[in-house]
Amino acid sequence: MKFVIKLFPEIIVKSRPVRKRFISQLKKNLRKLMLEVDESIIVGGKWDFVEVRLENGLDHYEAEVLQILKNTPGIDFILKVKTHEFDSLEDIVRITVDEYKEIVKDKYFCVRAKRAGKHTFSSTYLEQQAGGALLQNSQAAGVNLKNPDVTVNLEIKDNLLFTVDYRVEGLGGYPMGQQEACLSLISGGFDSSVASYLMIKRGIRTHYLFFNLGGMAHEVGVKQVAHYLWEKYSSTHRVLFITIPFENVVTEILTKVHHSQMGVILKRMMLRVAERVAEEFHIPGLVTGECVGQVSSQTMTNLSIIDQATSMLTMRPLITMDKQAIIKISRETGTEEFAASMPEYCGVISDKPTTKARKEKIEFEEAKFDFDVLSQAFDQMKVENIDSLYQVETNIDDIAVVSMPAANDVVIDIRHPQELAVKPLYLTNNKVLPIPFFKLQSTQELNKETDYLLYCDKGVMSQLQAEELTSKGYKVKVYQP
Repeated sequence: MKFVIKLFPEIIVKSRPVRKRFISQLKKNLRKLMLEVDESIIVGGKWDFVEVRLENGLDHYEAEVLQILKNTPGIDFILKVKTHEFDSLEDIVRITVDEYKEIVKDKYFCVRAKRAGKHTFSSTYLEQQAGGALLQNSQAAGVNLKNPDVTVNLEIKDNLLFTVDYRVEGLGGYPMGQQEACLSLISGGFDSSVASYLMIKRGIRTHYLFFNLGGMAHEVGVKQVAHYLWEKYSSTHRVLFITIPFENVVTEILTKVHHSQMGVILKRMMLRVAERVAEEFHIPGLVTGECVGQVSSQTMTNLSIIDQATSMLTMRPLITMDKQAIIKISRETGTEEFAASMPEYCGVISDKPTTKARKEKIEFEEAKFDFDVLSQAFDQMKVENIDSLYQVETNIDDIAVVSMPAANDVVIDIRHPQELAVKPLYLTNNKVLPIPFFKLQSTQELNKETDYLLYCDKGVMSQLQAEELTSKGYKVKVYQP
């Protein structure tokens, strides 16, 4: 089995040295990802041609490999193909008929061909010959060039013919590792999660900065969504999750600042700290989930005043998007359910927030603020590598890990529904409950008399959730088969 990778078009139009560097990075990323599936999977191709081959009985990995390819930045689309050698146009026509005569039965079809290399025939002529032969030697309903039921895709490279079983769209963007990094101010809601995803999609290594305004439940929730984004779309590169305790900053604003200016000043304080964090880790740009007009602090006037708190580039990939479009992307990427169940803490609420902040008034209010509190928040920041996020939080020795369920154990598969659909968990003798980890703590399905085993692919999320449930009196272990 072979997948042919088609590159994001912006890579193709780069100069030859740049294109070669980008493609080399994509191959390197794919090799790292495929090693986690099976070390026998081959990532190959010439310098401008990328393919992933599953040989020697590895066909059962098809769905898992395809899911990885769909979520890897730098790929425009993926073709599952069969490879055939040919010597003449007649060979191509014969192979086309053999491969597709059953597929086009009782259907309208068309043939589309692409070529690379020197041949004695044109792509159009090939389409005509293959289409005519397929029509004569099959029970197809006919040819329809504008709206076919089946499109027969033929790809030719030198003396190789690739017949395409199906095509799947990729993320696009650039390969991770060929762009500079950014620091995303993430709250776990729809906007900041989608903004982070869009930066990752562009091939930008995205680190995460969370301002804790007073809630541990919120912090845990944000860590979950950040870890999910990293693991699904950018796990080829390590990133940081940085937490800034901001409770005292909020208290200072609430007690010193006029209520109408609180929202803008809070955002300015966040950018000031974010700039210091970014400089500490040599990150050249900040990212927020703001878009024009969504809330009072996000008018163009207010955003301009907020930006003046820092000299660092602040990127807003959602700036003109409406909420429904943001939620749609959130649903497609798998972060919608995180955002919908995310515990929140509103640090500053104003009954009449300004929509047209004036710089002199903001500076007057900020003059009342004790900036030592801001420095203390920066000094107390907590820095964690996202791939070891939960090991830091969890005392593993306190959570039992088992490789074989007991007869009465109930296994809870806490993976994201998208992961579960690709690689479901089947057990012969034990009941399996599919409860996503972001719903586990609030579910009403559990009782304290049952022995539960939590399952996820790597056991990381299971350990975190087991600790939380154990503290509530449930009997929980981690299942790692």
